[in-house]
Amino acid sequence: MSSFPQIILASKSPRRQELLRLMDIDFRVVLKEVDESYPDGLTPAEIALYIALKKAEAFDEDVTDEVVLTADTIVAIDGLILGKPESEQHAVEMLQRLSGKVHEVYTGVCLLYNGEYNKFYDRSEVFFRKLTDYEISSYVEEYQPMDKAGSYGIQQRIGLIGIERINGSYTNVVGLPTEKVYQQLVRLKR
Repeated sequence: MSSFPQIILASKSPRRQELLRLMDIDFRVVLKEVDESYPDGLTPAEIALYIALKKAEAFDEDVTDEVVLTADTIVAIDGLILGKPESEQHAVEMLQRLSGKVHEVYTGVCLLYNGEYNKFYDRSEVFFRKLTDYEISSYVEEYQPMDKAGSYGIQQRIGLIGIERINGSYTNVVGLPTEKVYQQLVRLKR
């Protein structure tokens, strides 16, 4: 595979790190604290892009010939944004809201390279079957999905037993739309 410029992944997400490894992309992780609040009135796609850009801007003066890759994933249902849960009870409530319904997952990505910000996003629809209270509570107790938008990981038990189908990119729901990321990295090389 052709090599890309050195990549800095600005994410502590083990899922994003694993996806890049599976793509045979070399990277190093560098983390910075970023305020992930956003202005009112943004669409879900705009929120994901806004936060991904804020994460990349934190590196603006620190990088020269490296690519900084940032991402933010959000879950939206019925006009509500479901971020990361604040407690186990909150996680249970989120999963009860998603149960038996269709929701959308948006991942905004920003690539900072040579002072330019390349922003894009992906959207997937996720169809959950009706989950039992036991399935939800036991999942939250065992997997502690406190670091996951919408309180679930599609690659974990709740996704394997509860998701009937998705329209769109599976890896987008995991947290990084790999095909789009790869195509944008290829474009940077030109």
